[in-house]
Amino acid sequence: MADKTLVCRDCGNDFVFTEGEQEFYREKGFDNEPTRCIDCRRAKKAQQNRR
Repeated sequence: MADKTLVCRDCGNDFVFTEGEQEFYREKGFDNEPTRCIDCRRAKKAQQNRR
């Protein structure tokens, strides 16, 4: 398994989905790859916590 370069759906920037992250996702049973970069994921989580 190799690192993958994905495009963030919020900001449009490329980000790397590392082998380690892919393994973590597989161990947790997640079927889908992330669609947001780490910065946008943090911003989205912070926005949800403010409600």
